[in-house]
Amino acid sequence: MVHTDALVIGAGPVGLFQVFQLGLLGLKAEVVDVLPEAGGQCAALYPDKPIYDVPGVPLCTGRELTQLLLTQARPFMAAEAPGTLPRNLHLGQLVRELRAQPEGGFDVLTDKGLAFHCRAVFVAAGAGAFVPKTLNLPGIDTATNVHYHHDTTAEANGVPAPWAGQHLVIAGGGDEALSAVIDLAHASAAQRPARLTLLHRRDQFQAEAALDTQVRGLIAAGRVELTVGLPNATVVDASQPGKLTALNLLGPDGQTRDLPLDHLLIRHGMSPKLGPLSQWGLTLERKQVAVSAASFESQVRGIYAVGDINTYPGKKRLLLCGFHEATLAAHHAAAELNPDAPQHLLYTTTSPLLHQRLGVSGASSG
Repeated sequence: MVHTDALVIGAGPVGLFQVFQLGLLGLKAEVVDVLPEAGGQCAALYPDKPIYDVPGVPLCTGRELTQLLLTQARPFMAAEAPGTLPRNLHLGQLVRELRAQPEGGFDVLTDKGLAFHCRAVFVAAGAGAFVPKTLNLPGIDTATNVHYHHDTTAEANGVPAPWAGQHLVIAGGGDEALSAVIDLAHASAAQRPARLTLLHRRDQFQAEAALDTQVRGLIAAGRVELTVGLPNATVVDASQPGKLTALNLLGPDGQTRDLPLDHLLIRHGMSPKLGPLSQWGLTLERKQVAVSAASFESQVRGIYAVGDINTYPGKKRLLLCGFHEATLAAHHAAAELNPDAPQHLLYTTTSPLLHQRLGVSGASSG
């Protein structure tokens, strides 16, 4: 079991900034997210779309904002080695259970069996746990060669992709699918499939014009194949249980045929779900956690909610507001967890203590 001061549920922008604010106040935090990479919906839904309303940053993408926040939080999210994940960042983990303990604090368990004991919980889950939309076909959920994410962290570290040198079918016609096609068509040999097929129900895409143009260029150049059809059934080799060998498609002509494959990457977008959060005894209003506007604590003492997951009078679902909420929630928690300690408002510009925590010396600006 991992013991920590705080558990932050959600590694989106607000969750990452929550870790930073807690760290400034001397509180250690662990972070859990169901997605395979940090960034929340910024990274999952619009990694390359521009964001214009972050103070001091005139323009950045969702992916760039995530990297900026990870860099800022680095003093409190240390990695074993360059290019590896921070030790306190736990990805691909869905929080299943949260139980208040009689002696204080909370025991938390994920779907992968990772257990935490923490003194406070910060729910920064955005609109909920983003889970990938799938194909409603028998065997899809249990197939070992069906994927929903392209692991950019593995690519950066030179880890071979499971589909490298094989036939990969990417299902979808939106931004997520077309972005994956472009990325993998230009990937290194350790990531690039030998054959790349884009499967969509029709030959028109629902994606940005720039992505559409790039993918059609790859198709015209013979680097990507386009197959039009509606997945109708799965085909499994009896000698290889759990492995999908083809998709049976219903074509535009009304005929069915099999599309052989080695791996299937489903990129139909993400769908937010509250999931187990609705069972934790929190007061919910329209699927959002009701909190105090002064502390962002829920009606359960020690559980805070920040960002899009919370609601209170005057709530605005903006990144800037989420950063504000994370700051006040951290200060409230610090006072609650250390009631005998003096609560001085310190500034990164001048405080030697904050400089020490940040790993800087004699900084003249904060």
